[in-house]
Amino acid sequence: MDIYIVGQQLVNGLVLGSTYGLIAVGYTMVYGIIGMINFAHGEIYMISAYLTAIFLALASYFGLQSVPVVLLLVLFATVFLTALYGWSVEQIAYRPLRHSNRLAPLISAIGISLILQNYIRISQGARNQGVPPVLDGVWRIPSSAIDQHFIQITYLQSLIVVTALASMALLTWIIHRTALGRACRATQQDRIMANLLGVDTDRIISVVFVMGAAMAAVAGMLVTLNYGSFDFYIGFLMGIKAFTAAVLGGIGSLPGAMLGGVVLGLAESFFAGFVNSDYKDVFAFSLLILFLIFRPSGFLGVPEVEKV
Repeated sequence: MDIYIVGQQLVNGLVLGSTYGLIAVGYTMVYGIIGMINFAHGEIYMISAYLTAIFLALASYFGLQSVPVVLLLVLFATVFLTALYGWSVEQIAYRPLRHSNRLAPLISAIGISLILQNYIRISQGARNQGVPPVLDGVWRIPSSAIDQHFIQITYLQSLIVVTALASMALLTWIIHRTALGRACRATQQDRIMANLLGVDTDRIISVVFVMGAAMAAVAGMLVTLNYGSFDFYIGFLMGIKAFTAAVLGGIGSLPGAMLGGVVLGLAESFFAGFVNSDYKDVFAFSLLILFLIFRPSGFLGVPEVEKV
């Protein structure tokens, strides 16, 4: 087995896993706070891809040439508007059903997911969309001193991994070192007691949806720039993969979301590279089934203890 093939698949898996981890954060945060899965989260990611393309077009229209400036402006604008979509999902699909049975918000979220899919399909068209390359360049690492094969890492791939790690570090700091984080942890542990102690739990839940959508927006922008094409249906498969990553890592655990994403990305990459790329999705979901059977709490999750 050539070392450069292993190295290249390792790079591809880390990049893919980083994007899974960023999106999985939204699932794990919402589940950690309210104990439910936001099935519209994949469509939030999809919307961020379209917003990225729109803002890139606007930057080109206004003649912005500096790549760092364009990337920062597109990032801030995409994150802001995507966060508004995340907030709207919480206001429409979850808040009115806060005190209903647990099944009602899940069905409502699936309905919002379908609405967002068709809203984009009607407004932007059903055909594949694309964006031009923004950040060119590649690093080549020789696999050995003898052969001429190289492990290639593009600048965008490096940016994806670095941004994912930085975003996860920032979010972890917010949760564990700020007043907002303490309020989130209090809401997670006991919502009624948190209310009695003065925590506005409704606001905290909205903020959690906003933060999860912002992380999905970062992933959506970077993936769009890396692959260059997307359509209105990309949120479904990516959402399911990110949910799988959240389960593998331990849903409700922020480090687990990133760990699960990296594990899933590496598993997919090596399976596609050395077995069969046509069945990599089957392999990924088989991992999910195995974990649900043998370790439902995931790598870093804590088994739920029923309060009596």
